Amino acid sequence: MDDEDSTDDNINEKWENIKTIIKETKQQLIEKDEGTEPFKNKWYDEECKFAIEEMKKARERWLIKGRMAKEEQEYHDNRKEAHKIIRNKKKTYMKNVIESIEGQKHNNTRKIYQTINQFKKGYQHKFSIIRTPKKGRIGNEYKGKSRNMERIF
Repeated sequence: MDDEDSTDDNINEKWENIKTIIKETKQQLIEKDEGTEPFKNKWYDEECKFAIEEMKKARERWLIKGRMAKEEQEYHDNRKEAHKIIRNKKKTYMKNVIESIEGQKHNNTRKIYQTINQFKKGYQHKFSIIRTPKKGRIGNEYKGKSRNMERIF
């Protein structure tokens, strides 16, 4: 009877240890992933968000009121304004990035090429599948996580 209790305690301790390791690894990967996508829509801010919301509201009013000419004109004006704001924000962001690259021309060549490749390739979603112990699969996770999960199980 005493052997079973000590075995259960030992198993519970090991399980708690494994859980803490998994949680710590997950936290480290999340922190690491936040730094790996430096150029994903940094130009998109509250002003852009507000302009798009206004455009959506104007479109909704236009559709609800039976596609009246006044609401249609308001929607098209809001749409033009939203696209103008977004275009200008993106343009100024790109200008700032290009200036920073030109400033680093002689200091850090690797960083320059990484930045250029980031813009050329654009955003690429990282997708992989993790195998679980029961031969199940969890999708849409990052590749680094899958390697760690396979090692644990």
